[in-house]
Amino acid sequence: MKKAEVNTNCIGCGLCTELCPDVFELQDDGLARVHVGEVKDEWLEGAKEAESQCPVEAISVYDE
Repeated sequence: MKKAEVNTNCIGCGLCTELCPDVFELQDDGLARVHVGEVKDEWLEGAKEAESQCPVEAISVYDE
């Protein structure tokens, strides 16, 4: 099972939510969070793209 995580480095740029809205969303405080328990196969490419493009390396996508 693939999981995603957003750490405290997040600056709320919103790139992850643009690249993979099925996995990431912006909270009321403007910072991103993961809103799914599991990254489905059809979302994996977008989640990995968000991980690689995050300007502050706040995103991790990994096997659990």
